[in-house]
Amino acid sequence: MSLYDCIFKPHVYTLADGTAVEEKRSRAPLILLVLIALTVLSVRITGFDLAVLVKKGSKFFDILKAMFPPNTAYLGKIWQPLWDTIKMSILGSFIGAVLAVPFAVAAASNIVTNRVVVFLVRLFLSLVRTLPTLVGALIATYIFGLGTMAGTCAIAVFTFAYVGKQLFEIIETVDMGPYEAMEALGATRLRAFTTAVFPQVLPTYLSVSLFCLEGNVRYASILGYVGAGGLGLIMNEKIGWREYDSLGMILIVLFVAVMVIEGISHALRKRLT
Repeated sequence: MSLYDCIFKPHVYTLADGTAVEEKRSRAPLILLVLIALTVLSVRITGFDLAVLVKKGSKFFDILKAMFPPNTAYLGKIWQPLWDTIKMSILGSFIGAVLAVPFAVAAASNIVTNRVVVFLVRLFLSLVRTLPTLVGALIATYIFGLGTMAGTCAIAVFTFAYVGKQLFEIIETVDMGPYEAMEALGATRLRAFTTAVFPQVLPTYLSVSLFCLEGNVRYASILGYVGAGGLGLIMNEKIGWREYDSLGMILIVLFVAVMVIEGISHALRKRLT
């Protein structure tokens, strides 16, 4: 019996046949109390002030109002950064998704029987996954310099970690009967995997990669803040110069581009699954 049950005794009901049945007390009051305590502690540590939020929050709507009507004359200068953003997203997603396959296979316990290898590969994927995309882009700018190359590398790393995690979990749920049958017939593990396992996970793998691409278009538009090129670069510039009407035009173009890409991705994923 837990400490909670010792303090708050369970209800005891006696059935018609004389059998005593216990009903444990709900943990909801305890959970609510812990949540309230953590909330109060968080407010004290962070210095959160609701009054300041209410007072300053109206400035957001002032900026939003300044964005409209958008500066349509600036539209011609948006196409190249937008194309850079899309290129970074597509190329980075493709590279990351392809590189994720061998690591996902090595992390799947039903394919690789060596527990040490499985543990190390999973640990590596977890470590890469903890690296924020912006930090990855910042590191890449020091290595490759300013521009879309750094953004592409950051997106590839993010996609690699995300797709790799999803893929090895999918691989572990497949029917291993065909794989084991091919091994029994003398096929190598690689041949057995590509013939019996990969076709089972391919639709989901492509669906996950396309879903990741959708998010990468949005992430790529922010990477310009650390010098990785794309729309983020001119967004940062217009915010700095307080040219909110031009910023509004950038956001409208980005919104339309994201909606188009998400629509195409959604249609493809529906056909795959």
